[in-house]
Amino acid sequence: MKDRVIGNLIKKETVRQEETLDLIPSENIVSQGVRDALGSVFTNKYAEGYPGRRYYAGNEVVDEVEQLCRERALRAFRLSPKKWHVNVQPYSGSPANLAVYAGLVPLGEKIMGMQLDMGGHLTHGHKVSFTGNAWKQVPYGVNKSTEMLDYAQLANLAIQEQPKLIVAGFTAYPRKIDFGALRKIADTVHAYFMVDMSHFAGLVAGRAIPSPFPYADIVTTTTHKTLRGPRGAMIFCKSDLAKAIDKAVFPGFQGGPHVNQIAGTAVALEEAAQPAFRDYAKQVVQNARVLAKELQYLGWRIVSGGTDTHLLLIDTFARGIPGGEASTLLEKNGIIVNKNTIPFDTRSPMDPSGIRMGTPTLTTRGMKEKEMVRVAHMIHGVIVEHKNVKNEIRALCKKFPVKG
Repeated sequence: MKDRVIGNLIKKETVRQEETLDLIPSENIVSQGVRDALGSVFTNKYAEGYPGRRYYAGNEVVDEVEQLCRERALRAFRLSPKKWHVNVQPYSGSPANLAVYAGLVPLGEKIMGMQLDMGGHLTHGHKVSFTGNAWKQVPYGVNKSTEMLDYAQLANLAIQEQPKLIVAGFTAYPRKIDFGALRKIADTVHAYFMVDMSHFAGLVAGRAIPSPFPYADIVTTTTHKTLRGPRGAMIFCKSDLAKAIDKAVFPGFQGGPHVNQIAGTAVALEEAAQPAFRDYAKQVVQNARVLAKELQYLGWRIVSGGTDTHLLLIDTFARGIPGGEASTLLEKNGIIVNKNTIPFDTRSPMDPSGIRMGTPTLTTRGMKEKEMVRVAHMIHGVIVEHKNVKNEIRALCKKFPVKG
């Protein structure tokens, strides 16, 4: 690279990733094929519009790429092209969710979504997000005693508030969602049912957890995280909603799509359709369960008592340690997590009571149950015993190198 400054920063980041344990559940390692597509000549092309209906010339190859990505998306999630449509142009998850609301819900109407501090996402209607200003959020949370969703409580809330759309999905909820129960609730109040599966899309593709598609009207997802693709997004919807959704994406919120990103997504979707990806997805869940169980053995309180997915929440303040402090201590030793609120948290989001962690990246590096036990003990050693485990972590990372 001629730009030595950026070239050196890339080298520094490469070393950082190689020599640390990345336990952030929304991060992963893409293949060389995905990186090749992202850095390809497709980054040069402007392709405003959709296949066969572009506003610029010279898009015959781009049309093939986008159509291939659509086909692979439907195949990866085992969907009928007669019943389902997919838009692969959203730049990321937030504008994808925004496009769904704009296409289907009149401004000012109600969207029922999970509270941010209970595990939901900003774009599920939180007040600091534009979605919470353009639409009115009907927030739902978890049961205080179980720290899990209470579907009877959700049904009563929906009947009382009559939302136009119900969103299921999370960024910090470690349990599976009963999509069937939420479908019934949505039908009761004549609402659209949308699932934001950004965090667990790879687990659905890999058949490690139940699929939302038999129940949802719309499914949005980012293409990174457990799906192990580039940083983009997709919107799946029932065929009768396709026109409204496509129009909301373009020209509603976006101009020309990032064709290199779509090409990278197509590569990742082909990888996700392979048998090896199923093994990966199942191992992600198993690793998370083992990590949670071992941390419990060491005396840590795991929110909701465990995990069914790729992530877990630890109540560090139960041992008198704020989440921010725990995160900082771990990072200094090469363990990367993020501070996170826990249900009914009384502390500030900037220094909450917990930390969030997940297993997608470590699983991509080839780590399994044995390593998860070891990682749990290192986490405990750093936070409680103030051990320096940098050398141990570097040795473990060297044994399981990053293979992008």
